[in-house]
Amino acid sequence: MQVVIDPAERLSRWLEREAGISEARIVRRLTGGNANVTSLVETANGPMVLRHPPADTVSDLAGAGIAREYRFTTAIAGRAPVAEPVLFCDDPAVLGAPFSLTRFVRGTAITDALPPAYPDTVATRDMIGHALIDALASVHSIAPVPAGLGDIDKARNFVVRQIERWRAVRSAHAVRDLPLIESVGAWLAENAPEPEAVRIVHCDYHLDNLLLAPDVPEVRAILDWEMATLADPMVDVGLATAMWNRDEQLPLGFAFVQRISNVSGVVTGSELAQRWSHATGLSIDHLGYFQAFALWRLAAIVEGAYGLFRQGQVDRPYERGLEKDVPALLDAARRIAAAEGMA
Repeated sequence: MQVVIDPAERLSRWLEREAGISEARIVRRLTGGNANVTSLVETANGPMVLRHPPADTVSDLAGAGIAREYRFTTAIAGRAPVAEPVLFCDDPAVLGAPFSLTRFVRGTAITDALPPAYPDTVATRDMIGHALIDALASVHSIAPVPAGLGDIDKARNFVVRQIERWRAVRSAHAVRDLPLIESVGAWLAENAPEPEAVRIVHCDYHLDNLLLAPDVPEVRAILDWEMATLADPMVDVGLATAMWNRDEQLPLGFAFVQRISNVSGVVTGSELAQRWSHATGLSIDHLGYFQAFALWRLAAIVEGAYGLFRQGQVDRPYERGLEKDVPALLDAARRIAAAEGMA
């Protein structure tokens, strides 16, 4: 009679045999991270976080994001706030998919409400903004770029390649009329600035992807590095600042993102960018361009999920909300681009 060992037990045995991590048991799923499964693992060596692709989406490329995340966080650890990498395994025989383990970081993610211990003041929200941009500056200050993370020369064309890619994808798979995809995209392509520097870029940097201390606005860890790459660091600055201290009188794409900042008197996105520039020594001359690019790119990417909804393949609040979120993001990108000279 063949004995079938469940994946959790198989993982525990492998960790003890190959990594000396004993008494490992998966305790529960953790929130956060849309692309991968994130679970708390208790071990004799302390609590850890397990990350792997969902079982129902495993393909030849399913572990690429996990591998990328581990590679980048290994290079960043000790220089900027990330969870300490412990190990990466690409053998699907262990868990059914590639996986990584990192040290558990205790903290809280902030969206539209402050943690109970935080004073509900403008000063607190300013401190959160400063913590947000200072953590990003610590990543972008890693220079030279560590070896093994990518091609520096290719990275200089990241923005142009992204514009070309997502214009083509949205044109080929359009499910509704979104003329701003093409008009704003064309302007971005024609006006892409030459990068001042190439650095490690998170590519989805905002408060939802940070863990802050539960009692004081300090960043404990930057999470979700599956999309990390090498590029002009203004790619990150553009997204973080474009979605900071937004006008609630306007339609907002993903209105919950960084919503705690949408309060009169709170430090502005431009002021946060100036703080980043002072910390890194890099220019923010093209801030408006990168804010428009970040919102346009986000809209172009997530429109794919709305297409799946329209085709009946998914039907959750997130995908349904994209009916309004995508046009709102595109309109915000248009307004910023118009202020930068787009006709």
